[in-house]
Amino acid sequence: MTEIMTHLSSARLTLRRWRETDAETLYRYASYPDVGNPAGWPPHTSVEMSLEVIRAVFSAPHTFAVALKSTDEAVGCCGVVPSEISCEKGIPRDDVEIGYWLGKPYWGQGFIPEAVELLTGYIENQLGHKRLWITFFDGNHKSKRVAEKCGFKYHHTANQNDCKELCYVRD
Repeated sequence: MTEIMTHLSSARLTLRRWRETDAETLYRYASYPDVGNPAGWPPHTSVEMSLEVIRAVFSAPHTFAVALKSTDEAVGCCGVVPSEISCEKGIPRDDVEIGYWLGKPYWGQGFIPEAVELLTGYIENQLGHKRLWITFFDGNHKSKRVAEKCGFKYHHTANQNDCKELCYVRD
């Protein structure tokens, strides 16, 4: 995957590259324990931590801020999971895993399924990958619902660090 899109748009959202100026907003949403913990990462404890995450993690290719089109505020993240992490879950190297999270004030409004559909179109049409995956920890019912809404089906369960991850695929 070499070509990097700078943004994708729908009626309500823009998927765009993260900016260092998003650090304060990222901290506001990523500091909720019930946002990061179900995804396997600790709540952010400072704006500085959020800035470091933008620089070290969210700067990866094909990782996008989920921004409200009306305000350009980054309220979540949606992107391609690095293949070395995906392969540990039994996902073939040539396939693509999608990861996402959303700030708690925006739950239940359909933003992540909308973002996932934007990203899957980009992955399939621009990057040429046809087999896509979504994984999530057992018990993360919100992520399961997103996967099902977007047409992903259960494939297998991977045991990761004493946790079960459910692996869903869309061919």
